[in-house]
Amino acid sequence: MKAQIDGNKLVSIPQKSKTEEEKKLIDTVFYLYNNNEDKKAYAMAHQLLKTVKTNQSKFNANLLLAFYFNKRTLIDSSLYYTNQSLKYDKNISDSLKSRGHTLAYSLFAKNYRNKGLLDESKKWHLKGIETSQKFNEQDLYYSHTHGLALTYSEMGDYKNALNMFQECLTYKNDPEIIYGSYINIAGIYSHLKNYKTSNNYLEKALVLTKKNRKPMATAVINLNMAENYHKENNIDTALSLYEESIRIADKNGLKRIVLFARLGIGNIYFNLKQYENAKIIYSTGLHDAIELGFLKEQETIYEKLKNISIAQNDYKNAFGFISRSFQIKDSVNKLQKDKEINELEVKYKTLQKEKEITFLQVENTNRKLELKNQEEAFTNLRLLQEVQKKENENKILSFRNASEKRLSEIAILKKDQEIQETKLERQKTIKNNILYSFLILLIPVIALLVVYYQKLQTQSELNKKQEEISKQKISSLIKDQELKLIRASIKGQDKERKRIAQELHDSIGGNLAAIKLQLNNTVINENKKSIKTISDQLDDTYEQVRNLSHTLVPKKFSKNKFCDVLEEYFNNIGGATGLQTTFVVYPRTEIDHIDETIQMEIFKIIQELITNTIKHAKASSVELQLNLVENSINILFEDNGIGFDTKNNYSGIGFENIKSRLKNISGTFHIDSRIHRGTIIDIEIPIFKKNTNDL
Repeated sequence: MKAQIDGNKLVSIPQKSKTEEEKKLIDTVFYLYNNNEDKKAYAMAHQLLKTVKTNQSKFNANLLLAFYFNKRTLIDSSLYYTNQSLKYDKNISDSLKSRGHTLAYSLFAKNYRNKGLLDESKKWHLKGIETSQKFNEQDLYYSHTHGLALTYSEMGDYKNALNMFQECLTYKNDPEIIYGSYINIAGIYSHLKNYKTSNNYLEKALVLTKKNRKPMATAVINLNMAENYHKENNIDTALSLYEESIRIADKNGLKRIVLFARLGIGNIYFNLKQYENAKIIYSTGLHDAIELGFLKEQETIYEKLKNISIAQNDYKNAFGFISRSFQIKDSVNKLQKDKEINELEVKYKTLQKEKEITFLQVENTNRKLELKNQEEAFTNLRLLQEVQKKENENKILSFRNASEKRLSEIAILKKDQEIQETKLERQKTIKNNILYSFLILLIPVIALLVVYYQKLQTQSELNKKQEEISKQKISSLIKDQELKLIRASIKGQDKERKRIAQELHDSIGGNLAAIKLQLNNTVINENKKSIKTISDQLDDTYEQVRNLSHTLVPKKFSKNKFCDVLEEYFNNIGGATGLQTTFVVYPRTEIDHIDETIQMEIFKIIQELITNTIKHAKASSVELQLNLVENSINILFEDNGIGFDTKNNYSGIGFENIKSRLKNISGTFHIDSRIHRGTIIDIEIPIFKKNTNDL
């Protein structure tokens, strides 16, 4: 396993800070990191994330933490902080933003290469080269060119890799690019079995690294030279260089290099048939591989331990080691299958929800149309009322004109027609009575129209309220459906456990009872045929146990890391409900090693908290933080929902369940919630760390 090196020199993006003090603090953190004081830089960057105000400072602090974890091959942590940094690229000029993005592309490429996803690594390096050329960032161009050459080397394309490393040697402004190219060129020549040329390049790199005091590069050079001498059968020199590489790497926390060096020493002892020494070295390396989460290296070490056991005629342990190797392969395959099944199930249930929502939307559309028709009827009625009013006014004017005309005629003919004057006066009185009667009848009609208008307004308001109630029912239906999905998932797990228990009792238990009876008969009769039958039944029982183990869903914390299981569950809930989820845990490894009983109670408490949030909070995002401080684990659960009055709603069923679980493990919790301000739940649980040697 040939070790390689990629530059970890880090340059922050320039910034215009609100205060000169903030800018100086960021510059100090980067200075510490680039001068081999990684741990001080890490602690200071964590503290700055809580105090700095500008986006540039937050971007730089997250970026430094991503480089810190990448240097230690903690891939998931590095990817997390890289993504966090990109959240703070707002209000930054295009040129500075492009530089920050190019640095982030470099981290993506390095982490995916460490994972073995070489095509993905190649894509991010090419993207970084394109961006750095666009804005003439020469240092970042050569950094990405060096990384791309390293990816080509791991893909076996040595021709392109050598050409790019040679191009990097022309860049004189960064010693790390130069000695990194020397080391990786040496690695290529070692793969080509040209060990003399390989060692020459390593010697050139060693001179530069000692001059610039770069412990990581020095450890890698010693490791590569040790492998070359090992292949040339110069065992003493190889062992000395392996030990020196381990010493430097241990001092600087470079666990991946320590693991590679120990595997190299173990291979030497195995070839020399010093099996006990080899077994000790491999066992130590296995502990590191498990801690770092390197499944491929775990599989390799189990294979080596199996070979040692076979060489020592210890077939029992050999069988155990090969079984563990198979378990690792089966676990990886099972995780991939479960992921595909869960994705299909989520898609199916999402489609069902969409159909229900579409149906309700159609109903709402129909109600809106009815409301619109009612509004149009109201408009028509109002127009009719105006027309009638104008007609009445015209009639009144007509009556008035007729009266005036009559009066004029009377005035003209008054002297000549005194007899007719009385008749005209009587006709005038009759017409006035008719007019007054018409007005009296018109007033109730107007009153009825006013009452009808008010009724239409009331109906319109009722329709609006019904529409709001429908929306609330839709929201409630969606949340109930989400809770049903969660309960169905838990019910399916319980059903699977019952099925496995029944299989163990009926099939394997029956076989073992039969074997016991036949053993008793065999002792008495010493029948060879009975012995063969027992052997066949033992094989059948073993096959049933293996089949059951393959069907088990790997959710037990004893075989899977607690934080990984919790994070997967938390993210799945977010994907199923549409909640934006944030999951932060520190320190991850130590929390994975706490007592499994406490892990199970924590998991159930978090399930209860998520259920309450989905059912009551109307939140759009939730955040979960786990922190281990001394001998207590702190759980911080926060949502941005509607909140509640803790004096009136503190004793619900959900909270009583949480109180009961915390009481069993001596835990305490505090709730901080206000209406329209969201909810924060703070839980403290005392724990006692497991001894990792017992794991």
